[in-house]
Amino acid sequence: MIEIKNLTKVFTSNGNKIVALDDVSLTIKKGEIYGIIGLSGAGKSTLIRCINMLEKPDQGQIFIGGKEITALSGRQLRKERSKIGMIFQHFNLLSSRTVAGNVAFPLEIAGTPKAQIKERVNELLYLVGLADKANMYPAQLSGGQKQRVGIARALANNPEVLLCDEATSALDPQTTKSILALLQDINKRLGLTIVLITHEMEVVKEICDSVAVIDNGKIVENGPLVNVFAHPRTEAARRFIKGVIQIDLPEEVKEYHLRQVDDSKSAVIARLSFIGTSAGEPVVSSLVRHFDVDANILAGNIDHLKDVPFGTLVVELRAKNGGLDKALKYLAERGIEIEVFNDEPTSA
Repeated sequence: MIEIKNLTKVFTSNGNKIVALDDVSLTIKKGEIYGIIGLSGAGKSTLIRCINMLEKPDQGQIFIGGKEITALSGRQLRKERSKIGMIFQHFNLLSSRTVAGNVAFPLEIAGTPKAQIKERVNELLYLVGLADKANMYPAQLSGGQKQRVGIARALANNPEVLLCDEATSALDPQTTKSILALLQDINKRLGLTIVLITHEMEVVKEICDSVAVIDNGKIVENGPLVNVFAHPRTEAARRFIKGVIQIDLPEEVKEYHLRQVDDSKSAVIARLSFIGTSAGEPVVSSLVRHFDVDANILAGNIDHLKDVPFGTLVVELRAKNGGLDKALKYLAERGIEIEVFNDEPTSA
């Protein structure tokens, strides 16, 4: 649906060149919710503004639905841009217009007949749960209601892509959840491709199918959400993931338990990652029954990545009569990801 190839954008400030995007390439599938996460200044806002050509990249190409929008200008670009909706962190509503008037605005610009505008506005306000707020003004609305108006307005011209620029950053946690649920519902109902940029990993974890981590203008990691969470390869990705799940060994495990097994050939400290159906299986108890192994659970948690259960356990495994390698193999065969923190054992 969206293909970004070798995108570069450089700004000049006081004679200094600032590389906002550095050879960025991404592929976003039709109908998925794609998260782009990064710290302030990482380049994520520049990237999303390039996708709808509010910023023109210095190098590279952007294809949407197979059409290269970086090669377009004037009327052709305006036509293609109408297929891209956008919502903003601070809503950007027109204070002098009612809720209905704000949603109608892009339709008026497009020259849509009045009767059709009224019908479409009513349809969209019902979709976002604001049918009873049509005649109110932005100043009379809560932050979550304002963002719902912004979403309705962005959907007015039946876009194929919805870009969300820190859409929940100005909202409280409960309102954030309701807006994310609305976006997920819209994605399912309309088959809309949603690109969501944020600095909040909780937002990505809640609704995204795939995620890219941007750092200093570069995409340092990207892929399906579960893969990036389960196997972060870069410090930038680990920094975000640590904010929502425990991926580092607890200090007491490092300081005490790990030292106890460092020189052992019959014991290991391991993190077991359970993804999907394996998260609900009694794997550890089965391990103890099938093998002459003691399992001491040192830390653990279970969470959900979008709709996929994801759990981790840090365990100390001790084999009484050898066979530790067989026990680890047994876990791996059942779809458990294993990370061993001391030297690999040798079976006796």
